[in-house]
Amino acid sequence: MSEDAEENEKIRMTQVKDAKQQQPTSGGQNLTGNLLFATFAAAVGSAFQHGYNTGVVNAPQKMIEAWIGDVMKNASIANGGTEIMNEHTPVVIYAAAVAIFCFGGMIGGLMAGLVAETLGRKWAIILNNILVFIAALLMGLSRKFGSYYMLIIGRLFIGVNSGLNAGLIPMYLSEISPTNLRGMIGSSYQLVITISILLSQILGMKGILGSPEDWPILLSLIVVPAALQVLTMPFCKESPRYLSSKSQDQSAIEALQWFRGTTDVNAEFESMKSEFNSQKSTGSVSLGQMISNPMLRIPMVISIVIMLAQQLSGINAVIFYSTSIFESAKLKDSEAQIGTIAMGAMNVAMTVISSLLVEAAGRKTLLLIGFGGMFIDTVLLFFALENQLPYVSIVLVVGFVVIFATGPGSIPWFLVSELFMQNARPLATSIAVGVNWTANFFVGLGFPILHNHFGSGVFIVFAVLQILFTLFIYKKVPETKNKSIEEISAVFRQMSYES
Repeated sequence: MSEDAEENEKIRMTQVKDAKQQQPTSGGQNLTGNLLFATFAAAVGSAFQHGYNTGVVNAPQKMIEAWIGDVMKNASIANGGTEIMNEHTPVVIYAAAVAIFCFGGMIGGLMAGLVAETLGRKWAIILNNILVFIAALLMGLSRKFGSYYMLIIGRLFIGVNSGLNAGLIPMYLSEISPTNLRGMIGSSYQLVITISILLSQILGMKGILGSPEDWPILLSLIVVPAALQVLTMPFCKESPRYLSSKSQDQSAIEALQWFRGTTDVNAEFESMKSEFNSQKSTGSVSLGQMISNPMLRIPMVISIVIMLAQQLSGINAVIFYSTSIFESAKLKDSEAQIGTIAMGAMNVAMTVISSLLVEAAGRKTLLLIGFGGMFIDTVLLFFALENQLPYVSIVLVVGFVVIFATGPGSIPWFLVSELFMQNARPLATSIAVGVNWTANFFVGLGFPILHNHFGSGVFIVFAVLQILFTLFIYKKVPETKNKSIEEISAVFRQMSYES
């Protein structure tokens, strides 16, 4: 590191510290009504789609598979009965409908950065709901028109919507939050996911919407949060950081004042503007720069590994197939369903606790507790399933979700936005979210195959991955609690000089 570079780094950090000291200690750092409203409008309408459409396919699986079989039989009869239907075909078609949601998420995730920069965070979030209305129409009418193709295409559309949301919402929430609340507000995305998963499991129960006639209604309820977001989000302000990056300084100041509930936002705006000015010469970051520049490559590798860790921990294998896991432990159908509901309820409760702890305990600490705890739980779950201990299995599966919710569930979504400055954030978010959904896709597709071949032994694979991810976090992931984006970037600058 040259003497000039060292001097510039000292000047930069001095400016950052001065800006932090000038930040208002009240008002501007509090959870104001407007900030809470914007968090609600952004997270509820978007994260709901992510969580609800992950969990809603669990309960009605057998009913939809039976319907697909009937559609195929009717088509065969209409064609003179010449087509021979394999009895496994409805299962394969249903699995495709489940998996294509994640494939759509991959597409949406990779588009998130471009869409966020082109439309702005706010309008990208609002217009994304068009995909929800299309998906709801296709899935809601699929049974009426006897077309499982409509169901599959609808799942694809809602997958793209959810992938976009996974990039747009954490980015927006991170950019509107004061430093001391960034973790708690960022955790709201995962909190709504857990609530919507639980809601999908409850609504899918027999006696509510879990019937052969009502499952299209169950799938099309996604229009409700979409409509709520379309009605509320226009009243929220655009991200001040986005406005500042587009040289709309007055609008950025007004947005900051609206979020902070005070006119005293000059220090925060100047800090924000300083960050933007320091990046002006480089402009938007390209993929080549993301790979070649150590200061960008290091946080990008961390972001990718954390996203892989979240999905390859086995959480979606548990959520997608929780009922079958309970049944394989020799539980009755009613007991398996109760176990799934209990798992969802504990997931919500622990995510609430995690969102309150994240600013006190720190991101890295909660990630280490989460992945380390899941490793222990997964090993015990393997032995419980091997020895057919049904009630022990229920406790361990619920425990798995509880531990996941302490940090691995929520932190990866907003950590990516914390690790990058404004000019690199959209591209980094697209890459990280795309990786997350890709891993989600392969876990959802591969778990039943591995489970059929290896039985409960598949959980040993997850245990090995969990311990590897725990070691990576311990060695490589920096703590971002109470650090400004510029301070976090300075950590990676120092790491890049030392590498």
